Amino acid sequence: MSELPPNGNHDQSDPGDPVDSFEEIIAAETDRDPDLAVIEAGSRTLRTQGGPPQAEVPARPEDPEVDKALREVEGELATRWGETKLEPSVDRISALMDVLGEPQRSYPSIHITGTNGKTSTARMIEALLGAFELRTGRYTSPHVQSITERISLDGAPISAERFVETYRDVQPYVEMVDARQEYRLSFFEVLTGMAYAAFADAPVDVAVVEVGMGGSWDATNVIDASVAVVTPIALDHTDRLGTTPAEIAGEKAGVIKRNATVIMAQQPVDAAQVLLKKAVEADATVAREGLEFGVVARQVAVGGQLVTLRGLGGEYTEVYLPLHGAHQAHNAAVALAAVEAFFGVGAQRAEPLDHDTVRRAFAAVASPGRLEVVRRSPTVVLDAAHNPAGARAAAEAIGEAFQFSRLVGVVGASGDKNVRGLLEAFEPVFAEVVVTQNSSHRAMDADELAGIAVEVFGEDRVQVEPRLPDALEAAITLAEEEGEFAGGGVLVTGSVITVGEARLLLGRG
Repeated sequence: MSELPPNGNHDQSDPGDPVDSFEEIIAAETDRDPDLAVIEAGSRTLRTQGGPPQAEVPARPEDPEVDKALREVEGELATRWGETKLEPSVDRISALMDVLGEPQRSYPSIHITGTNGKTSTARMIEALLGAFELRTGRYTSPHVQSITERISLDGAPISAERFVETYRDVQPYVEMVDARQEYRLSFFEVLTGMAYAAFADAPVDVAVVEVGMGGSWDATNVIDASVAVVTPIALDHTDRLGTTPAEIAGEKAGVIKRNATVIMAQQPVDAAQVLLKKAVEADATVAREGLEFGVVARQVAVGGQLVTLRGLGGEYTEVYLPLHGAHQAHNAAVALAAVEAFFGVGAQRAEPLDHDTVRRAFAAVASPGRLEVVRRSPTVVLDAAHNPAGARAAAEAIGEAFQFSRLVGVVGASGDKNVRGLLEAFEPVFAEVVVTQNSSHRAMDADELAGIAVEVFGEDRVQVEPRLPDALEAAITLAEEEGEFAGGGVLVTGSVITVGEARLLLGRG
């Protein structure tokens, strides 16, 4: 079991911390000819200059008093229902919005639902809107390392001080609603109320809001978004949303409001039918990927890919996207169409958005924990895939972008996920897999995960390391067995929490 605390954060000042020795191991240089070391140092510098932007993920506050205040808020939030315990209703969040004065109605919104790609798409939408000089608020979940990541203003997570201040501002109203309801507001409902209040207080020109789960009864669904985005729907949270794409689409279609514009990614046929039916009922306008917009062309580039996108207003050529994989190109097409729709392109205006501004926005996009390279020699990549569809996309992308001669997987998954399906998706690309577990109470026991992994990979390809630091060290050692220049790599995946904790262990954050 990883010794990081449950929220995935780590106090670097703890004496005798086992992470310190691990960081020394992973930071150590392999003995080599001094001239080769100089050459490699130069190539690393060039990669840094020409590669993707560094994702901004906040660390613990340096000020002890601020850190203490943030920990107190995190502790109070932790006493509430977690994100996996739900009572499908917007009654409590509606009551909170009422006593707060309906802050969510003081700005227009773009609402994003779907199964995979929501956070990356939200970040792209945010970058595009910001490039067109609009002040943005973004609400996404879950967080990779810090709870403050969930609420962003102007493209950056709010400070710990502002997070604490926002919580304390809404706390009396939260307690007032708690006293009137059968159940207290949940962790996610309180955070949603905080986000909407922070956006109104800023104030923002537009909010980009990702649902937590589903759509109809999700806490975010007290906004009347003029643009509703539906990223690809696949099977996930089947115990709560339904066991078929059509059933899941029925829940997610709840974000489609009257007279809105619906930006619909490519979907399974049965899911698309449900979404289109809901759009007709709501008198909404629909733009479908592959018909009204889409990816025209893409080619692999250093640190990402070069794409040509067809938007609602025409083609946008030579767009550099510093993210890997076909799925991210499709997310970019969806994000572009959403922003075009927000500005009225294709409806009130015929001309496209300014091409140079679009290129500049996409070139600045970063998405932590989404095929993110955090170490070289050997290369260590993090990806938060946690269901079979996400795993298939990641497996395809890593094969295209990296061409590893040998890829070692580090997998730590949640017990409520389709773990077998996730492992089967990665089986063709992993030479070996090290199974582990993160610090969350939802984490699948490493031995239980190993039992499934042995059935998928065979006993000779599976190694068990219950502690994440040990799992990372073991995987890096296995990758290094290929030799210094042979191209071995490590992919850490299975859960956002696993990725977040690995990111901290590998010195990011």
